[in-house]
Amino acid sequence: MASDTSSAVHPGTDLAEHARALRRVHDAVMGGSRPSRDLRPLVSRSWSRVLAIGLDPTHANARDPLPWSEVERRRAGSPLALVVQEIRAVLTSVAEASRFIVVVTDAEGVILWREGSAGVLRRADGLGFTEGAIWTEEHVGTNAIGTALAEEAPVQLFSAEHFEQGQHGWYCTAFPVHDPRTGTFVGVVDVSGPALMLHPALLAHVDTATRLAEARLWRRHEEALSRLRRSADPVLATTSGPLLLVDDEGWVAHYSGVLVRDRIAAPRSDRPLHVPGLGLCLPERLGEGWLVRPDRRGATLRAHLATSGAEAVLEVAGSDGDGWRAQLSPRHATILRLIAGAGAEGLTAAALSRLLFGDDEHQVTVRAEMSRLRRAIGALVATGPYRIADGVDFTCPPVQEGESVAP
Repeated sequence: MASDTSSAVHPGTDLAEHARALRRVHDAVMGGSRPSRDLRPLVSRSWSRVLAIGLDPTHANARDPLPWSEVERRRAGSPLALVVQEIRAVLTSVAEASRFIVVVTDAEGVILWREGSAGVLRRADGLGFTEGAIWTEEHVGTNAIGTALAEEAPVQLFSAEHFEQGQHGWYCTAFPVHDPRTGTFVGVVDVSGPALMLHPALLAHVDTATRLAEARLWRRHEEALSRLRRSADPVLATTSGPLLLVDDEGWVAHYSGVLVRDRIAAPRSDRPLHVPGLGLCLPERLGEGWLVRPDRRGATLRAHLATSGAEAVLEVAGSDGDGWRAQLSPRHATILRLIAGAGAEGLTAAALSRLLFGDDEHQVTVRAEMSRLRRAIGALVATGPYRIADGVDFTCPPVQEGESVAP
């Protein structure tokens, strides 16, 4: 359950008196005076961010909704489309009686779905709290959705804790939803209604709905892997040797002859993969997934990095003549040349940080760059430490002594 620090009110609070006190605090802060009481730290941080942006608390700031075609596109691409019915089942069944609305946004704070009490929906329309509106702090000031995104945490706001005066008649309770596979944000579930109707149990109610949505996303993931496994059974039954069956994002549905983690790099038909225990593999499309196994021909990939000024082009070809090209940034070309120069021993993130930046303090930056580089060129570079992968014959201009490699 959410911690008490997420709650905007304590049980037994006189909501009308609390709303009046918060309005006095809001007027003082926005007028440049010292308030008679302190704000919650979460609200204070948010107001500071919004004031720095330069929004006006006295009127509705820009919230022109996106075109309906864009809302539909975002709905179709949102993982929450798979679970929005479950969210509705938990929350909207009591929305009409409780006089609140349920809102679901994407990870950018765009409202994709909205449902609930007809009367509250009409009030929300007047506030611009509608499908397609971008409800971030940058657009509409301190609000539960935008502040939950900014704080990366559940947020409940009451009355004049909102930045805009037009939102002072509302409470909002928002919980971020994460993709349970990766931990990344996929959107926000929010319940909003008239401020004086706020119930202390609402925070736990939204928390339950959010946890259910994340659990359902994980079950959907497991069901998809199971379907992939069943559809590939005829091929797997007649295929010998070590192999993996993975989905488009690299999640493992089946493995044989090799121990792997739950996930490998996302396969592409034109990019090799280096899988621990399998070596260099060329993924093969199999139904809605990929068959990943060592190249039975024992082919060696030939890769050459050509540089000319700020231009860098990587050319890759197999023994059968098939190949591909990739344009690399100067930084990625430099990293690739440094790794190649290190030979079979490779380079750790710390070693690359020292070569690029002169110290060990940029290892996070190095890992991020390596992730982007490997997305561009596949697994030509192996990890732990970073090195040219086995089965790759790689050539490039060497890094000369005294040559600047700073990004």
